[in-house]
Amino acid sequence: MKKMVLAVLLSSSVAFAGGYTKQDRLDDMHKMADAMGTIQTGFFFNNYETVAMGVEKLSDAARRIKPPLEEVEEKNPMARYMNEKVKMTGKIVKKIDQKSLTILQRYKKGDSTQAVQAYSKILDQCIKCHSEMRMW
Repeated sequence: MKKMVLAVLLSSSVAFAGGYTKQDRLDDMHKMADAMGTIQTGFFFNNYETVAMGVEKLSDAARRIKPPLEEVEEKNPMARYMNEKVKMTGKIVKKIDQKSLTILQRYKKGDSTQAVQAYSKILDQCIKCHSEMRMW
């Protein structure tokens, strides 16, 4: 009896545990865009707390970003090799996370020029992803 209950629980959890979908990615992209706006507002009003809040939102959303399940489970090995979306997404997320930390460090030290340059490099990563992976 216990085995049967366990089997039912496992099968139902697998059925309901859907992977990361395109809608999930779209939601996270919106969160990232909002976070970038928050950081920019913090720059305009010279407010560290606003910048820090935006960086936190950006890092949280960026860490969730990954290719949707259908891209990860691509059956055609040539398409998977040509796209390399999983590997590229990981690199872009890592760079965004590093540059957001740079924004906080530089802005806290009063070096707003370097903080804004790090912000610009994050935008470069966004554009890189959209041009190479989203076919802008």
